[in-house]
Amino acid sequence: MDLSPVHHVVTLAQTAHPAIFWLYAGFIVMVLLFLALDLGVFHRNAHVVSAKEAGAWSAVWTTCALAFTLFIYFGYNAHWLGLGLDVPVVGHPGETVTIDGATAAKQYLAGYIIEWSLSVDNLFVIAVIFSYFAVPSMYQHRVLFWGICGALVMRGAMIALGAVLIQRFGWITYVFGGFLILTALKMAFSGGEGVHPDKNILVRAVRRLWPISSHYDGQKFFTRIPGPDGTLRRAATPLFLALIVVEFTDVVFAVDSVPAIFAVTGDPFIVLTSNVFAILGLRSLYFLLATMLSKFRFLKPALVLILIFVGIKMLLVHSDYKIDTAVSLLVVVALLISGVAASLLIPAKPESTPVD
Repeated sequence: MDLSPVHHVVTLAQTAHPAIFWLYAGFIVMVLLFLALDLGVFHRNAHVVSAKEAGAWSAVWTTCALAFTLFIYFGYNAHWLGLGLDVPVVGHPGETVTIDGATAAKQYLAGYIIEWSLSVDNLFVIAVIFSYFAVPSMYQHRVLFWGICGALVMRGAMIALGAVLIQRFGWITYVFGGFLILTALKMAFSGGEGVHPDKNILVRAVRRLWPISSHYDGQKFFTRIPGPDGTLRRAATPLFLALIVVEFTDVVFAVDSVPAIFAVTGDPFIVLTSNVFAILGLRSLYFLLATMLSKFRFLKPALVLILIFVGIKMLLVHSDYKIDTAVSLLVVVALLISGVAASLLIPAKPESTPVD
């Protein structure tokens, strides 16, 4: 029995509705076009991203994500190319249902908001990484761009794997639900131990493979430095090390966020599209909130409650107390807004400076 994610997803597409393949292909092409325009046209030359520019791009990505809700609604209502047909039921291997546009739209929005909110927590870590490597502001977009490209590939693989596990093993929902609750508790009681890029296993591997340049060479990930014999040799720049750590960090965060979205829906297309749109807006969101992250002191407790809620929703999937998608959407939005509002209404007291 072949359990590979790619084989399983392709088999599902062929048996459920062969045309569904073209939806995935079309969506991937659209994302690649967005990324090509971003790097090749709008950010061809390295520059410091201003708050105004970041705000405009955040609005663009958010508008695209919300506009895609219309595609989801009408596409699932009309079952374009098989959308909404034979959707796997989470926690019940082998069972499928047909969902309409309204249900699909609610699932997509809930998945998008969950992923978006968890991505905000990732921004705190990215800020620490950039500070540790002293990444110049004008080159931070390049690191985030390629970091997001890698994140899209890895998220796609993890979603495929998650789809395999969800559709083959009913008990995996308990594993995912319990894991999300444990992650929330760890987040709640962690002492903010911080990030230690120098201890990262991938950074250590890079140091073994290539010499490391002590300085930046523009926006290059690799440069050439004199070797012991005087000849120039290839070396990684600190910018490449920052990219490696950002990629590694996203994998860690994806372990939390991907199971969280499967608590909302078992439809791989909704899981993938909501995940991708949330990630695409992450770069602009970073530049918009980079200087404000420390002010949202109640955001972390809100994220803890969101993870606990989603974990409980997953644990109840086999019970008579299932949580409706609309309720999930309202709870997640309410918790997120409450965290932001509380941070603005009850700001942290400024640290007092001791007087000699």
